[in-house]
Amino acid sequence: MDFWLSFLPIIIYILLIIILIIGIILGIKSIITINKVEKVVDDVNEKVESLNGLFQIIDFTSDKLASITDRVVDGVSSFVSKLFFKKKKKREDEEDE
Repeated sequence: MDFWLSFLPIIIYILLIIILIIGIILGIKSIITINKVEKVVDDVNEKVESLNGLFQIIDFTSDKLASITDRVVDGVSSFVSKLFFKKKKKREDEEDE
């Protein structure tokens, strides 16, 4: 019994030291990995920022094209509606007389 009382704490301490060493190694590797990921993210961020001008031009162009097509559609729809409503009004006026 005395053997186990002296042997088990030594085994537990050795296992705790091994777990601590593994934790330190994993921590260092994770720091290295995070630094690499940060470099990649910074590189991608710089490349995206260099394309911001192009994206602004595309956005401006699409907004202008949308406004032009809206005007054309409004004009055509008002023209068509005027044609049909004039015919209905003329028919109603003829029927009233």
